[in-house]
Amino acid sequence: MPGENLSRDEARERAALLAVDGYDVFLDVRSALGEGDPDGGAPRTFRSVTTIRFRCAEPGAASFADLIAPSVTAISLNGRDLDPSEVFDGSRIVLEDLAADNELVVDAQCAYSRTGEGMHRFVDPEDGEVYLYTQYEPADSRRVFANFEQPDLKAPFRFEVRAPEGWTVWSNGAGELTDGTWRFAETKPISTYITCVVAGPYHYVTDSYSRTFADGTTLRIPLGAMCRKGLAPYFDADDVFLVTKQGLDFFHDHFDYPYPFGKYDQAFVPEYNLGAMENPGMVTFREEFIFRGKVTRASYEGRANVILHEMAHMWFGDLVTMEWWDDLWLKESFADFMGTFANVGATRFKDAWITFANRRKAWAYRADQLPSTHPITADIRDLQDAKLNFDGITYAKGASVLKQLVAYVGQDAFLEGARRYFKRHAYGNTRLGDLLSVLEETSGRDMGVWARSWLQTAGVNSLTPQVLLDAEGRIDELAVVQEAAESHPELRPHRVAVGLYRRSSDGALERYAQAEVDVDGPRTVVAELVGAEAPELVLVNDDDLTYCKTRFDETSLATLREHLGALTDPLARALCWSALWNMTRDALLPAREFVDLVLRFAGRESDIGVLQMLHAWANSSLVNYVAPEWRQTGERLLAEGALRELRAAAPGSEQQLAWARFLASVASGPEDLELLRGLLEGAEKIEGLDVDQELRWAFLEPLAAHGAVDGSALVAELARDDTASGKRHQVRCLAARPSDVVKAQAWAQVVESDALSNALVEATISGFAQPSQRELLAPYAEKYFAAIERVWTERSIQIGMDVVRGLFPALQQSQATLDATDAWLAAHEDAAPALRRLVLEARDDLARGLRGQACDAAAAHASSTG
Repeated sequence: MPGENLSRDEARERAALLAVDGYDVFLDVRSALGEGDPDGGAPRTFRSVTTIRFRCAEPGAASFADLIAPSVTAISLNGRDLDPSEVFDGSRIVLEDLAADNELVVDAQCAYSRTGEGMHRFVDPEDGEVYLYTQYEPADSRRVFANFEQPDLKAPFRFEVRAPEGWTVWSNGAGELTDGTWRFAETKPISTYITCVVAGPYHYVTDSYSRTFADGTTLRIPLGAMCRKGLAPYFDADDVFLVTKQGLDFFHDHFDYPYPFGKYDQAFVPEYNLGAMENPGMVTFREEFIFRGKVTRASYEGRANVILHEMAHMWFGDLVTMEWWDDLWLKESFADFMGTFANVGATRFKDAWITFANRRKAWAYRADQLPSTHPITADIRDLQDAKLNFDGITYAKGASVLKQLVAYVGQDAFLEGARRYFKRHAYGNTRLGDLLSVLEETSGRDMGVWARSWLQTAGVNSLTPQVLLDAEGRIDELAVVQEAAESHPELRPHRVAVGLYRRSSDGALERYAQAEVDVDGPRTVVAELVGAEAPELVLVNDDDLTYCKTRFDETSLATLREHLGALTDPLARALCWSALWNMTRDALLPAREFVDLVLRFAGRESDIGVLQMLHAWANSSLVNYVAPEWRQTGERLLAEGALRELRAAAPGSEQQLAWARFLASVASGPEDLELLRGLLEGAEKIEGLDVDQELRWAFLEPLAAHGAVDGSALVAELARDDTASGKRHQVRCLAARPSDVVKAQAWAQVVESDALSNALVEATISGFAQPSQRELLAPYAEKYFAAIERVWTERSIQIGMDVVRGLFPALQQSQATLDATDAWLAAHEDAAPALRRLVLEARDDLARGLRGQACDAAAAHASSTG
């Protein structure tokens, strides 16, 4: 990554100097076909010819263009040839003596990518077909064509692509093949990072959308959806189109601004680093959203959410774009909020706010308690900072805060503000103040105070109820106590609903009273609930209106310990589970107690997404938070519970599938492993459980990790599933085997070599770190700290992030590992800030786990001596 960074100051200086009128980009990707690298180890390249027309506010000044390429053939500026060896350093082209109006032409050889950054090239092992797609955010379009790589230098783009015969090519605009070249309609002014090219023998399905507006005009949008040919039998394009049309209806209803980018293609592509990317007219998704086997409703809901998230970006992000990555939240927080808002309002997934409360906010709570936490409007100094800020704060906390904002100003004022924002800033760039000004107009509220509390400070508050009863057993006073961490002491205004719950005659735990109140300061009395009958449970963020950690008084906690499964409202139940998980992570609830709650009550959970989240949290409790001496007992109890629920689940139900996958994730004893082997081989049957290919791989990983199957069984399984998906699964399972030789080979493939693609790096790392192999992995702690700075320097930022996060010795849970981490940080104060951030975050997770283990051990000791 040397020399590839771009600072905010450099971007501001360039934006003040230049204005871009247009790009013409020609790409020749016929070189994508053919065996091997053409130059004996040199990167496989394609020709890229870019013409940029731009103006300079100060004629005679100097600036630079961005390009990352192995070689440049020719450069001309205003008809004057420049020597590439003098003006191109591998990542920038120096431009001196600029005129008022300029034309830059760059003819380069750019490299195909195997890391998912730039022009990614994928060879399908199933049929040998080659597929290409681009992925740029935040700054990788410069790997494909020369440009000014920053979001506020927008321009129209015209793409032309020469591709192998028989291929189809797509880009942001509509295209047609003439004289052997694909030519695409000029785009509206957009940022470089959302341009896109997809090329290859993709399976392509079409549909259309139309809408007639009040003035009688009709908008027609051609729809397309594509995937690799090998995934075509599993591609449920009809459901993708259904959600797409529902989303387009919803956003047109609410935004009052017609979709501005012509067509709407959606490509599901291989080896994708992200969930999806909002390229206007050409949205890309990871192909794992095409389900090869049976999945639960939660998977379909998750896909719909992503489709709608990316669609919201057409307005929030593409039409109106942040000026610099400081205001990344202006698009990501809104899209994350709108994804769920539209899912509930337009699709069959009416309970999506439950998933948001349970899953998305868990991501935010974790990120907001790391040492790297930052305000939603972050301080992004450069591109490396930007890459790391696609995190739980920018997305999920930001969306949570917008949900709170809707409660604060009202939905109508919020949406009217959005409508004015689009019309006022269409095809432009904005900062925080631009949004706040329209919201002040529409709501009549002073948004400055709200923004300072919610957008410009970091950290999460906790809200705890205090209940005083009178002599008759009624509420004499109910107060909400707000607290903040010492490191981030800000107390914020919260609009909350406080719910009171008690058991009915049939044992159901139900709400019987609720009051909305503005919590402000350290203690807020809820006057409206005075005189209510004594509650068994007080839920201080009922309906999930605000972003906070919910705490319980002793009575409420005792009620949940005995009657959590009796809570009838699914959102209230999800909020209680989330609060209990936060208490476990904060070492306020012993982890074995959380495991016990899952064992006793998860089987009664009706929301499949919540159930799957509980499985993940129970697994995390076992790996990270229970006292080590209880871990084996916990494994046995969870495996027994999983098998019990698996056999009790309705045959063929999604609950049955979820419990089967959970059993595979916790299986460790001989009987459990033998059952998995029997299900694989057909010797065991569980009525209604279809052990499809995806479930076979899920069963094979624990068998491989515990040495119950060898490499030959994994080779045989790949022969059975000789696909790109099968290869990823096999690589993960091979790396999971409990062998010194296996671990050394996996380490070398990821750390010492760059031969693996991004997807296989991810699979290898996933298989490498097995909780059952702590002793086997112990020697790699020292190797990790010796290698990470070199890896960060030599590899792309995406691979660097994967290695630094994925190979941190998190399973070596001891003070010695903390000390080793601190020693590395002390000795590398000048390391890249992004690298230090990743190590600090991993250290914090480790320290949090050790505190949880101490809490769990202390509770067990107190119980045994009490």
